[in-house]
Amino acid sequence: VYNAAPAWGVTVGDALAVPDPLLTQHQHQHQGQTFSFLGVRVPSPLSLVVNGRRPPASALAPPRLALSNPSAPP
Repeated sequence: VYNAAPAWGVTVGDALAVPDPLLTQHQHQHQGQTFSFLGVRVPSPLSLVVNGRRPPASALAPPRLALSNPSAPP
């Protein structure tokens, strides 16, 4: 689940509904082997339904600002 707060999560036994899933087929090759699997992307924990309820606002990770200046000396 993208953008989930570090302290938030679901546990084994929770009923989880994904109203608008984005299903993606992944294929990767490594050392002569091919790995293929399906992934479900959920952009926000607030879009889920856990045990019949929406998660609280605290389930969403706070925004972070990351700056970089590639021309600055190290």
